[in-house]
Amino acid sequence: MNKQTVISAKHLKKAFGKGESIQVIYSDLNIDIYKGDFTVIMGSSGTGKSTLMYSLSGMDKPDGGEINFDGTDITKLNNDKLAVFRRKECGFVFQQIYLIDKMNLMDNVITAGILTSKDREEIKSRAKELFSLVNIPENTWRKTPSQISGGEAQRAGIVRAVINSPNVLFADEPTGALNSANSGAVLDVFTSLHKKGQSIVMVTHDKKSALRGNRIIYIKDGKIFGECDLGNFEQDNIERTEKLDKFIKEMGW
Repeated sequence: MNKQTVISAKHLKKAFGKGESIQVIYSDLNIDIYKGDFTVIMGSSGTGKSTLMYSLSGMDKPDGGEINFDGTDITKLNNDKLAVFRRKECGFVFQQIYLIDKMNLMDNVITAGILTSKDREEIKSRAKELFSLVNIPENTWRKTPSQISGGEAQRAGIVRAVINSPNVLFADEPTGALNSANSGAVLDVFTSLHKKGQSIVMVTHDKKSALRGNRIIYIKDGKIFGECDLGNFEQDNIERTEKLDKFIKEMGW
């Protein structure tokens, strides 16, 4: 069955610095992201994993090439139009949890929601559904980020990221600052969202996080060095773990 392409990037170029100090991140990179996939981007430090994610999401512009995001070449959008596009089409989760500490969790989510919708009650209703999905009880909605655990704050950050039903949810090392228990809870949220059809692109160097994806892409020397299809996630699937282990070993991990 052919998959529907939601992002198609062709001949991407990106470099930092100038002259003798220039660092080429990628010079002719091609990648397709498919609708409904949980795509995981892996690679050693400094290979440009996050830089690629920022390019695909419109957070940063490549130096060359084109990125067709669901019919729109986002490399041709000016900064204002790009900001509007990201607001409507993308959700973001980072290692750093960028919740506003002076606001409670519900207000953090509603504030993000009203950027694309003026129906506050509709936004609040969806927020309640999402808080339930990520297992944050009602008595926590009125707490500020400093009053809850890091895992709860990250799960609330995911609610904020998907409140506007983004076309693609982007995550950059979302469990990097969390302990094992909180990491598992956050990854369970990503799995639940994927099962509901959410397209996800996640950058990680963590094998447990990578196991949640159905498609693993390995970046090396500015290119797509390899790809692995894991299928849909199953808890404690030894064969799945062994397949990923074999793949990343072949990639030189």
